Amino acid sequence: MRIILTTLVGCMSLGIGLSGCKNDNSTGTGTNTTSSLAGLWGGTDADDSGITLNVLISSTNQMVVIRSDGVQFTSDLQLSGNAVVGAVDGYTNFGTSFSDGSGYGIGTLDGTFVEAASITATVQFTTKSGTSLPGSWSLTPGSLSTSGSSLTAVTGNFTDKATGATVSITSSGAMTSQDASTGCVLNGTIGTDDTTIDVYQVSYTLESCTATAAVLNGITFTGLGYVDSTTSPAVLTYAVSGSGTAGNYGIVSALAGT
Repeated sequence: MRIILTTLVGCMSLGIGLSGCKNDNSTGTGTNTTSSLAGLWGGTDADDSGITLNVLISSTNQMVVIRSDGVQFTSDLQLSGNAVVGAVDGYTNFGTSFSDGSGYGIGTLDGTFVEAASITATVQFTTKSGTSLPGSWSLTPGSLSTSGSSLTAVTGNFTDKATGATVSITSSGAMTSQDASTGCVLNGTIGTDDTTIDVYQVSYTLESCTATAAVLNGITFTGLGYVDSTTSPAVLTYAVSGSGTAGNYGIVSALAGT
């Protein structure tokens, strides 16, 4: 995992204007100047014992945090010196909810980092229904993959471990799938904007969903993913989020290679 120091300026300034920042996780293949935090991180939340975190940070400081309970947090991180801050959006996995029944919330992240060694952050998060869920994150570089990213590594047919649906990915990164249980038809792309880090950009749209999943129709979901090469077969995991007329939704998918 290559790490190069750079300072980014985004939609907010450090310490002010933390609301209103949204992720724009476009897909692509190429090489960009890489953030000092880019890659995979792992750790725990001291405020929620038993919860582990897999943290994905792109070359442009887009962050997706996947908790072991399926909750995901997203942010566009801002760096200044060894400080890191960000506005946070949080989502439960579609079909589940926080303890108060809501599936979405917002908050802020404030922390420090040591390049290639550690991230320590405090998260102030409140669900849509008003429940406060603070977090204290302690992260170190992850070891699930250290081989970088490539379309070759994600080309083929994969089985969604939760739904059993087959997800097909072409050598150009086109993704297609249909879930027999919900009727949802997926069309999208997966790519990497820096092949030296272990993070992929994912974008897809859902159509033809039925029953309770019908609220997902027409929503474009974007997010980040990684390949866990420590398992056999390797597992492609990605977390995406999107907004529709009925609300804000998150989906975490784990796909086993075939």
